[in-house]
Amino acid sequence: MQVATRQGPAYGVARLTLAANEPVRVESGAMMAMSSGVNLAAKAEGGIMKSLKRAALGGESFFVSTYTAPPEGGFVDVAARLPGDITTYEFTPGHALFIQKGSWLANDVTVTVDTQWGGFKNMFGSEGGFIIRTEGQGQVVFACYGALEVWNLAAGQSLTVDTGHMVAYEDTVTMAIRKASGGGLIQSFKSGEGLVFDFSGPGRVWTQTRNPNELLGWIQSALGTSNSGTGMGGIGGGMFGRD
Repeated sequence: MQVATRQGPAYGVARLTLAANEPVRVESGAMMAMSSGVNLAAKAEGGIMKSLKRAALGGESFFVSTYTAPPEGGFVDVAARLPGDITTYEFTPGHALFIQKGSWLANDVTVTVDTQWGGFKNMFGSEGGFIIRTEGQGQVVFACYGALEVWNLAAGQSLTVDTGHMVAYEDTVTMAIRKASGGGLIQSFKSGEGLVFDFSGPGRVWTQTRNPNELLGWIQSALGTSNSGTGMGGIGGGMFGRD
């Protein structure tokens, strides 16, 4: 599989170019376009229980789509749900990459994808406690919301990241989670921050410049003003006019 990205960083698309009869696994619903003759098969990858675990805990779809190129080869274009950048990661044998739920898009069939407890959970569950573990041989394609930044941490070097801005990290990186504020729960609410990750190198960490939890919060808040004629709830009167 050869991967080429375009339209980044705002609206990234990845083209997965496949050799003759080569398969690739793609997140359900991520396919944007494909060449003629590519065959699609969707199934509960890894069995019913593993698929339920991935869907219910990891935020991914129950079904995984496998696209297989015809004898002459072909391509599949994939895109994420939210506008943002797309990147590719090449695995080092014996090492894993952890990806936040919702960012995984595709991978070689020689790469395994599983869901595991990440050791953290927001008290309201909005930032989840489960992450996607990927490992094996080949490449994995993942996306973010906004632009993607890569932090290459040296041994002993540390980085603190808001949980909503974390995208992925290598298994050589040590991760811990804590409250953003040392003043307790009330102070965390006042600051507008909840939990943060503390990463320590060596290894790479990927972050996104936009926070999907903030987008969700803005939408929920705006929908609550539906009778005021302003904000998201008042789209008909605020942004587009009202009859």
